Amino acid sequence: MNYLRFLNSISRARKPSPLRVLAELINKSPPTMITMANGYPNSDLFPFEEANIKMKDGSTINIDSKAMGQALQYSSTSGLPDLNQWLLKLQDHLHQPPTRASNGENQIQLTVTNGSQHALCTACEMLLSAGDNVLVGSPLYSGASAMLKPLGVNLIPVETDGDGLRVDSLKKALSKWSPDNINSSLDAPKVLYLVPNGDNPTGGGLPLDRKRQIYEIAQQYNFIILEDDPYYFLQFNKPKVPSFLSLDVDGRVLRFDSFSKVLSAGLRIGFVTGPQALLQRINYHLMASVLHTSGMSQMFVYKLLETWGMERFLKHTQTVSDFYESRRDTFLRAAEKHLTGLAEWSTPRGGMFIWFRLLGVDDTYDLITKKAVEKEVLFVPGISFCTDDSKPSPYVRACYSVATDEQMDEGLKRLANLIIEAQKSSRQ
Repeated sequence: MNYLRFLNSISRARKPSPLRVLAELINKSPPTMITMANGYPNSDLFPFEEANIKMKDGSTINIDSKAMGQALQYSSTSGLPDLNQWLLKLQDHLHQPPTRASNGENQIQLTVTNGSQHALCTACEMLLSAGDNVLVGSPLYSGASAMLKPLGVNLIPVETDGDGLRVDSLKKALSKWSPDNINSSLDAPKVLYLVPNGDNPTGGGLPLDRKRQIYEIAQQYNFIILEDDPYYFLQFNKPKVPSFLSLDVDGRVLRFDSFSKVLSAGLRIGFVTGPQALLQRINYHLMASVLHTSGMSQMFVYKLLETWGMERFLKHTQTVSDFYESRRDTFLRAAEKHLTGLAEWSTPRGGMFIWFRLLGVDDTYDLITKKAVEKEVLFVPGISFCTDDSKPSPYVRACYSVATDEQMDEGLKRLANLIIEAQKSSRQ
């Protein structure tokens, strides 16, 4: 892999911060090391001593004075070392990355970030320049649009269905380029962005055969796969479908994980895993911006994972997945009751969302943003997830994560009445 091909001019110009490099050295130094080089504040003046966190099961997790001191001080850009190593072991356990034990630029590394969205945004700013062509799933997660469009890139939509990104549509999107001279084609896409599980907004999930085909196409056309997988633990497949990271023999996958759906959204802890050459550049960006992710949030998560261990953590994630699968099934029963003949949908493979196509409604924007609000029910109009928001969309996204059984039933009943009214209006 020639990683220089994928880095934009800003990323290539970044250098490691001398003070951040020094911080890494200090964190690895023995207690006998005398240092007067760092600009750390004196932690004796911090007013926090220790913390006890009461868990919902009645147990308590203690952050003692030593751990508190570590959490409150400047730390490594790639994350608290103990947490970083725990997460690398988790990736080994779940994905067994083929290049994990290799040496050199494609060796797998990991960096803890302020949620996976932060890592994604940083990666896009590292890889993309104005005018670049970027392959994206369509419909597209609105947060990805918010990251990509201001960069001045051209979004090349690749159609999706209930099984995620369609291989035939990806091939069609790439048909104007030849794999034989792809590295000399200045406008050839260098990046594919996708959500492989519980896709937001569709709820789709890529089966293994599609992932293998997509990875082979990535090899043929030499592009990086941005595997945005915040719903990995919310897959309803048993066993879980192997990730792109588990297929990555070249070092062409950047994988983005999040604890927002299984531990806490407010802690803002995510992590990016990928080849050393790209992780190094991501770290250079972080050195110049946030320095590192909140030490308190990292310590909070680490102490929980240390207490639980791998087995209990994965058991917890399965409990979370089972909950959302039950929510999905309840929602689908209400949808079949009220929306049969009025809308079409695919069964979500994971996550929190379902994607409706309303029948006899050309555009859902006014229906959802005005009429539905008047009826006191909220959804998201499909145009919010379109790569081209100038065109009408007959789609609606619904979320089944927090509504009660009764609210789902009544909310979809109200939507059904709105669709019937819209169909009557269109016939008049």
